[in-house]
Amino acid sequence: MSSDRYVSPLSERYASPEMQEVFSPDRKFRTWRKLWIALAETEKELGLPITDEQVAELKSHADDINYEDAKRREKEVRHDVMSHVYAYGLQCPKAKGIIHLGATSCYVGDNTDIILMRDALDIIRRKLINVIAELARFADRYKDLPTLAFTHFQPAQPTTVGKRATLWINEFMMDLEDLDYVRGSLKLLGCKGTTGTQASFLELFAGDQGKCDRLDPMIAEKMGFSACYPVSGQTYSRKVDTRVLNVLAGIGASATKFSNDIRLLQHLKEVEEPFEKNQIGSSAMAYKRNPMRSERIASLSRYLIADAVNPAVTSSVQWFERTLDDSANKRLSVPEGFLACDGVLDLVANVVDGLVVYPKVIRKHLMAELPFMATENIMMDAVKAGGDRQELHERIRELSMQAGRAVKEEGRDNPLLELIAADPMFHLTLADLEKSMDPAKYIGRAPYQTARYLAETVQPVLDANRDALGWKAEIDV
Repeated sequence: MSSDRYVSPLSERYASPEMQEVFSPDRKFRTWRKLWIALAETEKELGLPITDEQVAELKSHADDINYEDAKRREKEVRHDVMSHVYAYGLQCPKAKGIIHLGATSCYVGDNTDIILMRDALDIIRRKLINVIAELARFADRYKDLPTLAFTHFQPAQPTTVGKRATLWINEFMMDLEDLDYVRGSLKLLGCKGTTGTQASFLELFAGDQGKCDRLDPMIAEKMGFSACYPVSGQTYSRKVDTRVLNVLAGIGASATKFSNDIRLLQHLKEVEEPFEKNQIGSSAMAYKRNPMRSERIASLSRYLIADAVNPAVTSSVQWFERTLDDSANKRLSVPEGFLACDGVLDLVANVVDGLVVYPKVIRKHLMAELPFMATENIMMDAVKAGGDRQELHERIRELSMQAGRAVKEEGRDNPLLELIAADPMFHLTLADLEKSMDPAKYIGRAPYQTARYLAETVQPVLDANRDALGWKAEIDV
C-alpha cells in the first residue's frame, strides 16, 4: 500500500473484506458483463439476429476483464461504459457488434447498482440477525438479574439486566423488518432506453410491442430478480437509494442507542465491553479501560446517519428524465454507507459477544436506592400495623428528603431504613423493614416479559434464519 495517498479508513480499518469486495471495481465490471450477456441472450431469444456462437464468446470472457485496454480507451473517449464495451469487443471479435445493442449506459450502471445494493443488504441482514441472536442469549442469561433502571438517567423503579437488553433487541428487530421490506421491494431498472420510452428496442423489434414487453422480465429473471420497475426515465428513481440508505441509518441509530447505554453502564462499572489482555486504554492513564469499541460504534454510526441525507437530496433534485449530478454522489454515499454499516455491525457483534457483567456492583447500586423505591410497600405495612395512610405518606416524604441530604451532602450510605425504624409512627423494626429489601419484589414482570418476548417474537425469526447464524465478527484495530 502506498503511504503517500489518502486511503479511506472504511477500507483500512472498519469494513470487512466481504463488504469491500461487493463494491470493488472487479465486482462492478464483472456484473456489467453479466448484464451484457443477459441482454444479448434475451435479444436472441426474442428473434434478433444474434448467434449462439456470439453469446458463447461473450460468456467465455465474462470474468477475465482486460482492464488495461479499458483504461487506455477511457483516456481517449472519457466514457467508462463505452471504454468497457470496446475492451470486451477486443476479446470477443465475433460478438463485438452486438454488445450493448440498443442500451444506454444506465443499463449496466443502474442495474449493477441495484444488484450490488441487494447483495450488500444480504450481508447486512446476516450480520444483523447474528447481533439479534447474541443479544437474545445475553437477555436470556440475565433476565432475572435485578438492576437499577433509569429515567432521565435518574434512579427509577428497578428492571432486570435482561429486560434492558430486550430494548436493544427490539430496535434491531425493527431494523430487520425495514431491511426485509426494502430488500423485497428492490427491482431492476431493466432496459428502458435513453428517456425511459424503450424507443430503441421498439425499433430493434420492428414495432413489436409484445417483444418490448417481454424484454425487461426476461432480463430480470436472468439476473435473479422478480421484476423491473414498471416506469422510469433513463435511470431508476433515486428514491430507491434513499430508502436503502435510510435502512442503514436506522441500524446506525439502534447501534448508537446500544453503544451509549454500554458507555454509561461502563462508567457505573456495572457492565463493560470486552477489554483484551494487552489492550491500552489510555496513553497517559495506564489504569483506564475506555469503552473504545462502543465509542467507535457511536462515531461510525453518526457518519452513517448523516450519509443518508445524500441520496435524499440527490433524489429531490433529479431533472425530468435524467441528470448527471447524481453520479459522483452515488459513487461515494452508497458504498460508504454500506461499508460504515458493515463496520458498525461488526463492532456491535464483537461488543455483545464479550460483554462483562458485574452483579455485585449492580446490587450495590440497586440497594443504595432501593429504600426510596420500597417506601410504598413500607407504608402499606405500616398501615396494616395501625397507621394512618396520609400521615405516613407525609412522614415518609420528610424522612426521604432527610435521607437524601445525608447521601448527597454528607456522603453517607442511605439511612432511610434506620430513620423509619426509629420513628414510632411506623411501628416497624429494622428487621421488619429489611424484609422489604428483596430486589425481586420490585422488578414487576421484567423476567416474564423478557422470556415471553424472546420466545414469541425473537426466536421465530432466529428459527426462520438458522442458515444465517454462526457468524463471528473480526475486529482488526
